[in-house]
Amino acid sequence: MGLLPLRAFEHFNMTEPNTSPSRWRRMWSLLQLSLNGEEQDYTKGSIDRAIVLLSIPMILEMAMESLFAVVDAFYVSKVGIEAVATVGLTESVLTLIYSIAIGLSSAATAMVARRVGEGNRKAAATAGAQTILIAISISLLIALPGFFFAKDILRVMANDADMTEKGWRYTRLMFTANLPILLLWMVNGIFRGAGDAATAMRALWISNGINIILDPIFIFGWGPIPAMGVLGAGIATTIGRSVGVGYQFWKLFGGSKNIRLLRSDFRPQFDIIRRLLAIGAGGAGQYIIGSASWIFMIGILGRISASVVAGYTIAIRIFLFSILPAWGLANAAATLVGQNLGAGHPERAEKSTVRTGFFAVVFMGTVGIIYLITAPWLVSLFNTDPEVVRAGSLALRIIGGGYIFFGYGMVLLQSLNGAGDTRTPTILNFFCFWLLEIPLAWLLALHFNWGQTGVYWSIVIAESVLAIAAIVVFRQGKWKQVKV
Repeated sequence: MGLLPLRAFEHFNMTEPNTSPSRWRRMWSLLQLSLNGEEQDYTKGSIDRAIVLLSIPMILEMAMESLFAVVDAFYVSKVGIEAVATVGLTESVLTLIYSIAIGLSSAATAMVARRVGEGNRKAAATAGAQTILIAISISLLIALPGFFFAKDILRVMANDADMTEKGWRYTRLMFTANLPILLLWMVNGIFRGAGDAATAMRALWISNGINIILDPIFIFGWGPIPAMGVLGAGIATTIGRSVGVGYQFWKLFGGSKNIRLLRSDFRPQFDIIRRLLAIGAGGAGQYIIGSASWIFMIGILGRISASVVAGYTIAIRIFLFSILPAWGLANAAATLVGQNLGAGHPERAEKSTVRTGFFAVVFMGTVGIIYLITAPWLVSLFNTDPEVVRAGSLALRIIGGGYIFFGYGMVLLQSLNGAGDTRTPTILNFFCFWLLEIPLAWLLALHFNWGQTGVYWSIVIAESVLAIAAIVVFRQGKWKQVKV
């Protein structure tokens, strides 16, 4: 709630006196309404009200995801630098799976939101069911090679025999049990498109809440459960996500007022699958491009030292604490764009994006300032090794300086995804990350001997260019004519 200016609430009930008690009552009523998940029409009325109703549960959803990342890193860091580096290296590859999940989630959100905006909830349910079929198929393609080649994947990434031997079981588990990862993101994309952000929030809270509880039990041991180290972190995560997916399916088959799936919806509809894959390919492509760039970043840092990789891994986990709530705002913008385009209100869709972008800028700018001031203290909460603290603090301060650009660009690009235009963000990501960020990081870090500083500055420059390009593309307005 602190992310949104109080004046955003002044439009919600103009009949009450403008006094502090009545304002706080309206805010409290709005908070309750957003968390109840009741069906709302986001294609009319106050745009600020629509943003708040959608963004509060989405922000809380992503806040829990970011809290999980920080808590997970905290517990794993107590095992040792090798454990932290194992998680960092594994997740740098796992981000490819996350990219597929998030990309197809964007496709589900775009198609479901467009059908809801058109008033065709039966077609929205069918699109959601086809998304789940796609998730199951992709999961099998990832699980089999992940099970058999996990040790080879970690060996290539780490180039450290001792680290590989200690951590490959964690890597194998995370790849083999990838279906809950895919479903958690993709089904939440269905709920977001339907405007049921509250259910998406609860699914992630249940999932990550269970993980936070189980993490210390499986990592350090408790009663009959032996200490499993970094493998225990993977087990806790898998159990938590699986329970979250169970909750999602319970809601999909009768518990949600916004969307309900029937068995008949799961009959393969290849025309819908093709459209979802076409949109999702662009969505997955843009995130794969971005994720692959992070793999290159950590690969460059790995040439410097394990301490630098550990510091960078901790910094990234801390970044998630602020980036994911801002991502919640961006997801709210995507839903508003999809539903308003479906209802035939393109100008309202544009205004919703610009307004949401303003909120993201205020939030991300504030967080960036906090990181500049408190970076060493934040990193030291996870690891007190001087080299790790130095590397993590440097990453937080340099990358945090570009946070304002990150926030606004994130909202604009996700709005394009919500319109079904996933191709344009893919092209922008390819240019900014692969043609700019990676070569620049290599030149600055290794050729000009800037070390880790060069990697961090390349990230800031690339993200800033991406935000500026997104502004130019968004203002052209071609996304308003995309058919979904």
